[in-house]
Parts: sequence; C-alpha cells; structure tokens
Amino acid sequence: MQFGKMDGDGAAGTLKRTIECLNRAADLLELYRERFDIGHVHVAWLGDHVEGFPSQGGANSWRTDLTLTEQVRLTRRVMLHAALTFAPLAGRVTMAAVPGNYGEAVRIAGKGVTRYDDSHDTEALIAVRDALELNPELFVHVECFVPDTDELTVVVDCSGTVVAHAHGHQWRPGKHFDWWKGQAFNKASAMHQADLLLAGHLHHEFVDTDSPRTFIQPPAMESDSTWWRHAKGTTGAPGLIVAVTKDGEVPVKEVVR
Repeated sequence: MQFGKMDGDGAAGTLKRTIECLNRAADLLELYRERFDIGHVHVAWLGDHVEGFPSQGGANSWRTDLTLTEQVRLTRRVMLHAALTFAPLAGRVTMAAVPGNYGEAVRIAGKGVTRYDDSHDTEALIAVRDALELNPELFVHVECFVPDTDELTVVVDCSGTVVAHAHGHQWRPGKHFDWWKGQAFNKASAMHQADLLLAGHLHHEFVDTDSPRTFIQPPAMESDSTWWRHAKGTTGAPGLIVAVTKDGEVPVKEVVR
C-alpha cells in the first residue's frame, strides 16, 4: 500500500481502493462457496504498507505527505477493518504480516540497523491482535501471525495448504523460486513445507508455478509511481488477488479491482 506517497491519487485513493477491494473479496466468498467448502479465510499483508522516510536516503521525504504515525495509523485501521469484515464470515480467520524494506523502523545511512523483525509493517498487525484479544468472545477464531524474533518470513497452515509469506526485497526479480529452494534446504526452516509463497515488493501482478508449488505476487494498491512512469512509461494496475486453495493446490486466482 505504501501509505503516504503523494503520487497518483495519493493516500486517499489508495485507502479507498484498499477498503473497496477488501469488501469485494468478502462479497466473493458467497460465490466461491457454490464450488468449495470454505471455512477458513486468510488475509496476507506482504510488506511496504507504509512509505516511510528512509528509502533512497530520504530522497522521497518531500513527496511523502503523511507523517510516519499517520501512515502506521492508516495501516492499522485497514487491518482492523479486514478483521472486522471477515470475522463473521468464517469459522477460522487468519492474518499474517511480514516486514518490507520501506517499513523498517530504524535506518541509518540507508541500512536497517536493528533486528530484521523491527518493522512498522508487522507492528501494525500486532496492535490489531492486541485489540482483538480484548473481546475473545467475538474474535477467538481470529489469529494474527508475524515473523519470529529477527526473522523475515512467516508460514501459516491454511486448512491443509501451507502458505509462506515474504517480501521480495530478499531476492532479485524473477529469482523467487531460487530463493525459495535455498530457504527450503534449511531443515530448520518451515519454508521446505510450503505449497504457496506470497510476496510483495514489485508492484505488478505475477503468478508463477514450479511443479506443485505456486508463487503469487499481488499488484500494489497505488494508482501510480511517478518515478516508475518517468522511467518506464507505465502506470499502476492496483488490486488484490483472491485465491482459493485446496490440499496444497490453488484452483482459483482472481484479481479484484
């Protein structure tokens, strides 16, 4: 989402699209239930939720018209909206968040200098989890996941489909499966069990498969990156991806705009 950027229609446009897409995804549940027995809804927050100020050595500061606290507040409230929207619609609701490079809480000289999990991207979801726990009668079936201490990825079992979450700044564009294979070589990592990898970072929709495993990169929610348009000529195609998983497979993948 990168809340805070003035590009395109700014934070207001990004917020409006995000809320509308979440609501549309909730409406689609009834349609998908005509084909699938859906009892579990999962929402993935894949990093770069805020624009922040440290990117490019602070060069984007003038083009960032929300304060950092306002950016985090918007992120937190969007996550809470998702929880409140989907909680009545499924017997189990899970949400997971991972750190992006824009969300690093402390950067000095262009580099993160604290733990890898020290991120506004994940702290927003932790705050939402704290709020939901205040009313266990309504939200006992809603779970929130973030990476462990000093980690960047989180893996969640979604009704038999093991879903990994990461931010794409960890690999070069197009090298997602190479990175995944390297992570899976470590038996201590849950990445070797994953059926599906979800990742943010690059701003366009991309779906790829390798044997039984699937990679999904949803588009960014911004309408435009002025820097990218000047460099490449293209604008954004914002939206979110709604997918249905079954026994490790992903039979349905749809972009919601």
